[in-house]
Amino acid sequence: MTDPAGRAGRWTVALAVLLAGLAVGWVSWLAFGSGAGDERPAPSPSPTTELTSGAADADDAPGFADVAGSGKSSPPDPASLPLTGLTVALDPGHNGANAQHPDQAGALVPDGRGGAKACNTVGTSTDAGYPEHAFTWDVASRATTALEDLGARVVVTRVDDEGVGPCVDVRGGFAQAVGADVLVSVHANGSDDCAAKGFFVIVADPPPVVEIDGPPRADDAASSERLATAMVGALASAGFTPSGSVAGAISRRGDLATLNLAARPAVLLELAEMRNPDEAALASSEEGRQRYADAIAAGVVAWAG
Repeated sequence: MTDPAGRAGRWTVALAVLLAGLAVGWVSWLAFGSGAGDERPAPSPSPTTELTSGAADADDAPGFADVAGSGKSSPPDPASLPLTGLTVALDPGHNGANAQHPDQAGALVPDGRGGAKACNTVGTSTDAGYPEHAFTWDVASRATTALEDLGARVVVTRVDDEGVGPCVDVRGGFAQAVGADVLVSVHANGSDDCAAKGFFVIVADPPPVVEIDGPPRADDAASSERLATAMVGALASAGFTPSGSVAGAISRRGDLATLNLAARPAVLLELAEMRNPDEAALASSEEGRQRYADAIAAGVVAWAG
């Protein structure tokens, strides 16, 4: 026999449990939110993406400017560089194809003293066959970088090491033609005596007489002498040996068209004796050529300063 009162009590308890469950569910929904319908808690940050004290800073991202104290270097202010505003003409001596074109390289051109000179020559080489033209090209290329890092604008008389020339009269007039302030011609010597060693610098003597953009400027000769002195000091400071056969390591000559036709302060550098075994090894090494290039840049800075 069914007890109506008991059945009513059981329904009351069931209804209370159901209502309690609905209330808990409603509170949970309010606490976590339905969002996109996913009630699962958000995953913890991955160890590879979590920002910690060792993670990349926000200014590592593209578009963030450097900030003080970040430890990053900023580009130097051009105004603070020692050669800003100076244009340097570099002349890597000779050229790679001169030997294959003797008629072109041997054609006569003005020497700046009323005579004539061969357009260009092959140059010397080490006993192992490393050629002067490759040495001068590499040193000038490295010096270009060093000078530009110091603020200078650099122009070079030839664009590669595979052509002929340019002729010495063109090289001499190059600095004036491109608006350069100074001309540095890069060479190496090839004495027959393998015991000969050391660098030296050549300046025009007597001073150039050519009129290109007006009468020769009297201060150019004095400035060339100062440039020669600065180059000797920079090369010696870099650990290179001054020539023992040239007094003061500065030679004064009147037969070089490159210097005779320069309407700017100009020097010609004989950086190494390529027949000397020690200096040949130095000239043939990348480390040696970089040292020569850095010394050239230091010499220009000393002259300009």
